[in-house]
Amino acid sequence: MKPVDLHVHSNKSDGTYTPEELVDYAIEKGLKAFALTDHDTTDGLDEAITYAKDKPVEVIPGIEFSTEYEGRDIHVLGLFIDYKDEKFKSRLKTFVDSRINRNIKMCGNLNEAGIDITYEKLCGENPGAVITRAHFASYLLNHGYVSSRADAFSRYVGDHCRYYVPREKITPSQAVKLILEVGGAPILAHPTLYHLGKDRLDTLVFSLKEAGLMGIETLYPTYTNQDERNIFALAKKYDLLPSGGSDFHGGNKPGLDLAVGYGKLYIPEEILINIQNALSNPKS
Repeated sequence: MKPVDLHVHSNKSDGTYTPEELVDYAIEKGLKAFALTDHDTTDGLDEAITYAKDKPVEVIPGIEFSTEYEGRDIHVLGLFIDYKDEKFKSRLKTFVDSRINRNIKMCGNLNEAGIDITYEKLCGENPGAVITRAHFASYLLNHGYVSSRADAFSRYVGDHCRYYVPREKITPSQAVKLILEVGGAPILAHPTLYHLGKDRLDTLVFSLKEAGLMGIETLYPTYTNQDERNIFALAKKYDLLPSGGSDFHGGNKPGLDLAVGYGKLYIPEEILINIQNALSNPKS
């Protein structure tokens, strides 16, 4: 069996590869399938799926919702979503509008700090993309205001920086329910990154399972061996499907590659098959 990658980003959000380039690269990496899971947008799905037709790789329609839980940014993936559902598209527009309003305010804050930036200039350098903080970081780096993207986050656009503006977000449970409404499989992304601690993470997963969560990322590039054991145990405790992905962003995450992460990641096709089977045969 070939490997898969169930967490991938394009330049429609904060990746650097176009959807078509991702398809070609996935073939080069020998993937059976990959899920295009851009942040709060499905804009790249038609392009990727159409381009992949008759090619030896499957593009799984997906999304990654940014949600808020106890003041923290929690990400929920949706795999195999019906992204053409009109109600779903309408909800996504409200998320995009919220992000736009936040971005305009952040540009104003940075401008007052002496940085030559406007929302129009930011969009002009990233045509067609849903603007995220990664785009701000790239802008600051490209225009010589910071020495690295990490520097941009620590000084200007990180959660605790004076120029940062939070945006309105849905809860993780709301994201889970929204994904279920369009026939998708909701997956909790990279739970170790939230630094909740064992008990608080357990509480979050319990609440999401109650809302209909189907899976959790048990395989992820930054996990230690102990992390993997902990998340697998959590998946078993709550009868959740294992999932995994590289969280590939192209040049915006240097050193992190499609399919293999930082070199050792491997997501077997069996994981994808189990998710597909669960969607085809839901428990009563």
